[in-house]
Amino acid sequence: MNNRQLFLRHVAQLSDAPMALEITKASGMYMWDAEGKKILDLIAGISVCNVGHSHPAVVNAIKEQAEQYMHLLVYGELIQTPQVGFATLLTQHLPPSLNSVYFTNSGAEAVEGAMKLAKRYTGRSEILAFERSYHGSTQGAMSIMGDEAWRNAYRPLLPDIQHLDYNSPAAVELITDRTACIILETVQAEAGVQVPDKEWLQAIRDKCTATGTLMVLDEIQCGLGRNGTLWAFEQAGVVPDILLLGKALGGGMPMGAFIADKEIMWVLTNNPVLGHMTTFGGHPVICAAGMAGFKVLLEEQLVDQVKAKGELFHQYLKHPAIKAIRSLGLMMAVEFESFAINKKVIDRCIDKGVLTDWFLFAPECLRIAPPLIISKEEIRHACDIILQAIEEVVNG
Repeated sequence: MNNRQLFLRHVAQLSDAPMALEITKASGMYMWDAEGKKILDLIAGISVCNVGHSHPAVVNAIKEQAEQYMHLLVYGELIQTPQVGFATLLTQHLPPSLNSVYFTNSGAEAVEGAMKLAKRYTGRSEILAFERSYHGSTQGAMSIMGDEAWRNAYRPLLPDIQHLDYNSPAAVELITDRTACIILETVQAEAGVQVPDKEWLQAIRDKCTATGTLMVLDEIQCGLGRNGTLWAFEQAGVVPDILLLGKALGGGMPMGAFIADKEIMWVLTNNPVLGHMTTFGGHPVICAAGMAGFKVLLEEQLVDQVKAKGELFHQYLKHPAIKAIRSLGLMMAVEFESFAINKKVIDRCIDKGVLTDWFLFAPECLRIAPPLIISKEEIRHACDIILQAIEEVVNG
């Protein structure tokens, strides 16, 4: 059997039509398949590879830490230099109230930890979430996922959860003194890059403060510079009680985190002790990788370039078949009439050496979320390929 056949037989499948590209190498903006074809990556592993594939600084950090030590003991018992260093570096670039970091293995695990923390700290059970939101596929995270087709397939899920309309003033009024937390994406990604009104986020912040509700912002996809500031919430002038990170946090390695004030986080230490546990969360090799990637973001000033690069996509992507382009920084949704058209465009792009895909709750939209290192020339090339693909699909 060849690798494709073994992949389909022995690797658990999530759909009956996977991309099934066999990648043998990835570096910077590019991947290479088994035939040596060079592919420009426009999705960065779904917003994971913000500093590009296999950045030398990240690779070196992994090698150096692996030679020192790897797994030692479960989270929180031993002082591990990479863990301490990365948590310290992160908090130095966050508001003062976000000063305590709990590292997890994924964004979904960060969501689970935040839900537990909010209920434990407030003594309340109600959680408010939003339609067309995506927070992960574990049972707690799926309970707050904003799509009934996904939720209903796995019921019963967690009780006492309400799903509200994103960016709706009516949602603010439903925050009460029985609400443990309200969880929302600062930019709603899988809905096709929905950017809320700043005033709406500020109203939620004010209502949370008034009712003692914790505001939980999910920046698993949009954090770490993708939207043109290090943290997307900076652009709205709000500070969450709990911040969720993942995807790009590990520099290409699996990592998530929920971050809060130490006073809030401290409730996990007693009644019961070990209120939240993980074996591999904050793994020293992954913390070393994440810290190296974060330093690249800062030292190479990649975030400062995001807005201008995003504007280039808008400048170049002009075609009658494009109904709209929604974006914030280098997170973009290019909307077509239907999923059928979008899928054909995506397939043509891949054939031509540009990797993109669609959104979970907006399948009619083409995803653009490249590594932040993308150059102006690569943006122009990518747009040329997308426009060629559109023309072939629409008029071919």
